Amino acid sequence: MRISVAATACLVATAFVMVFISFRTSPKLSLAAPAGRISRSARLSVPSNRIFSPAGRSSFLPSSPRAACDDGAYLSAESKAELKRVADLIATPGKGITACDEGPGTIGMRFEAVGVTNTEENRRKYRQMLFETPGAADHLSAAILDPETLYQKSDTSGKLFPEALKDMGVMPGVKPHLKVYTLPGTGGETVMQGLDSLADRLREYKAAGAVFAKWRSPLVIGEGQPSDLAIQANMNDLARYALICQDEGLVPIVEPDVSLKGDHDLQTAMVANVRIQSALYKAMLDHGVYMEGTILKVNMVNPGKSCPKPYSVEDIAEANVHVLRQCMPVAIPGVNYLSGGQNLEDAAARLSIINKLKKNCPWNLSFSWSAALQMPLFELCRGKSEIPLSEMSDLYAKELKIAADAANGVHIPSGTDGAHVPPELMQQPVAA
Repeated sequence: MRISVAATACLVATAFVMVFISFRTSPKLSLAAPAGRISRSARLSVPSNRIFSPAGRSSFLPSSPRAACDDGAYLSAESKAELKRVADLIATPGKGITACDEGPGTIGMRFEAVGVTNTEENRRKYRQMLFETPGAADHLSAAILDPETLYQKSDTSGKLFPEALKDMGVMPGVKPHLKVYTLPGTGGETVMQGLDSLADRLREYKAAGAVFAKWRSPLVIGEGQPSDLAIQANMNDLARYALICQDEGLVPIVEPDVSLKGDHDLQTAMVANVRIQSALYKAMLDHGVYMEGTILKVNMVNPGKSCPKPYSVEDIAEANVHVLRQCMPVAIPGVNYLSGGQNLEDAAARLSIINKLKKNCPWNLSFSWSAALQMPLFELCRGKSEIPLSEMSDLYAKELKIAADAANGVHIPSGTDGAHVPPELMQQPVAA
């Protein structure tokens, strides 16, 4: 009797499961519908890619919406061609990017530190000098602008800066305004906010003449950092930003920026950067970003500034080439390294040796520098009542030549330029 009850219960349970699965996977049939037919309400509720056999059974056709890794399939051939054209121009060998996208507050602090009044006109004149220094266009492929600069004019040509830059063969781009948000429970790790209205802003920036945009996601190396949460959140944001950019017709420059702060060694930096960059490219592919129409702006792989272990410039260059070979897609035409707290001498030395060691790596490896180029210019303002634009222009031209030589791999470092010298060794007096 017990066996009979158990067997019966088993059969009932099996039948119930089969009926449940049938209702979950089959179209809901109207009780009033003749056999083999489906009511109108059932047809309207069925996915459009489901087809039915005469017996009322269903199957699925391949889904039509865009899927991951589709390489921007939704974009027109003309849109993809234009994105690739601009990306290839930015990746012109031997040329780099001048990053002058500091907001009024940031550049204002730099001005005020050397005695310059922070006015819109002073900001305009200073940036005009960066664009119109004689010979600058020979070394620059692009300029990243603050939104304010998009709407300012050159008093030389009377043209808005984006148009004036295009006339010089320099691609104008923009940094959308972003806000930093601290991720709770991560010890201070952050994400950048600004995706919600990004499409509308990019549409305005494109109408003003921008052909690319740049989004920076800062990360740190420390105890338990960068966390998986911080990496995934930031890299997914960069991928969504890139997708929105391309949909609006702008080339996205994606910028994961690992801080130089800390005492981590070079091996730790390599591991962190591989984790970050591989997550970035996976996210971009998952979002269907057209990779040939993007540019990577990234920190150089370096030990932390407080690292007690010394490294040669060749050690650091090898580490950077290694990270690229580990995870950088061949489809992306160029990498523009940010300076990220390095001075011009160290940044140029490292970039030059990286280019010497890259061998058959297919990417154009160049610069996108702000502080490394501009901080020495600000120092020329100390003690002067007016901005010394002519003097600044002369120095800037020399700096751009150094940067371009580094991008070509022909800059020759001097002394310990580009090496990591531990802080305690830097403080030791030189023996007589």
